[in-house]
Amino acid sequence: MAKLLIVEDDISVRSFTARALAAAGHTVETAEDGMEGLDKIRQEGGGFDLVLSDIRMPAMDGIEMAREAASAFPGLRLLLMTGYAEQRERAAELEGTVRGVVNKPFTLAEIRDRVGAALAA
Repeated sequence: MAKLLIVEDDISVRSFTARALAAAGHTVETAEDGMEGLDKIRQEGGGFDLVLSDIRMPAMDGIEMAREAASAFPGLRLLLMTGYAEQRERAAELEGTVRGVVNKPFTLAEIRDRVGAALAA
C-alpha cells in the first residue's frame, strides 16, 4: 500500500482520517499544520505517495504548502480537503499540481475512494 502524509489542524479530523487510511493498509504519518507538513515532506525527500492536506490552517495553509512542496518535488501527489467553498475556489489555481479537493465533512468510504483515485491517477 501507499505511504501517506495527512496535514490537518483539527485533531478529530486528523485522527479519523489517519485511522481510516491506516485501516485500509496504508502507512500514515500526520502533521498539525502546513509548516510541519512541509518539514516532513522535505525530511522524506518528497518520499510520500500522497499528501492529503486541509487548506485552511494556521502558520501555513495547505495551498502555500502545496505550492512549495510541488516546487521542490514536482512528482509529489497532493490532494486537498476543505469545508469552505471559498477555499475550494482558491485551490483551482493549483490545477495540475493537486489531484483534487475533498469536501468536508466526508465519510470513511469517501476519503478512501478519493485517496485511492488520487493514487491511481
